[in-house]
Amino acid sequence: MKKPFLHTEWRKLIMINYEVDPEVLLAHLPYGTELDSWNGKYYVSIVGFKFLNTKVRGIKFPFHINFEQVNFRFYVKRKINNETRHGVVFIKEIVDKPVVKWMANTLYKENYVRLPMGHHWNKEDDQWNINYRWKFKNKWNNIEVVAKDQLMDSENGSEEKFIAEHYWGYIKIDEKKAYEFRVEHSPWAIYPINHFNIDIDFVPVYGKNFEFLQSQKPSSVFLAEGSEVFLGDRSLMV
Repeated sequence: MKKPFLHTEWRKLIMINYEVDPEVLLAHLPYGTELDSWNGKYYVSIVGFKFLNTKVRGIKFPFHINFEQVNFRFYVKRKINNETRHGVVFIKEIVDKPVVKWMANTLYKENYVRLPMGHHWNKEDDQWNINYRWKFKNKWNNIEVVAKDQLMDSENGSEEKFIAEHYWGYIKIDEKKAYEFRVEHSPWAIYPINHFNIDIDFVPVYGKNFEFLQSQKPSSVFLAEGSEVFLGDRSLMV
């Protein structure tokens, strides 16, 4: 990748994954892509994590270097000749930084919203307690895990590998246009989960189409350590 648009670290990623009917995703599917699946299953994920040491075009913006984000995403692929590019589509992304929201919405046409946010990282004995939270309509939503402090590589062909290792991003513009950008990072090691808690008001936060997630148990929850991440410039797909 040439000089990246964004150079950062994504750390301590809580990844909460739900199996869904692919029909609920079609309205969000970007032009030129198709839904991606693992063992015939289609997923959406709630992903909470920290941005650290963030630089845009090599510049650190004051008060926008370290911050939380929670995104809601699903998985797609794009076939180009003999290459298959596995990527993600973000339905909604939550931050508490105005410059991040402005750049993402204006330059990348993503669906960012700015809400009050917070996090908690605590390591005690051999366990990590990781929490991300955001406030919407006077309600604090929370995702939290307690994980064993023992990193493990995800196995090839595993659900964890599928969820964590998509290296392209796609953004729907309209029915005949989309943006594509490259996401580069090393493979992510995983912490075994001992306990998790999910407290999300799905309808106010994510809309009526995802109300069913309110009562649905996730297919999996895991904590990834993360790594340095490089995001390339967007390119238009028509």
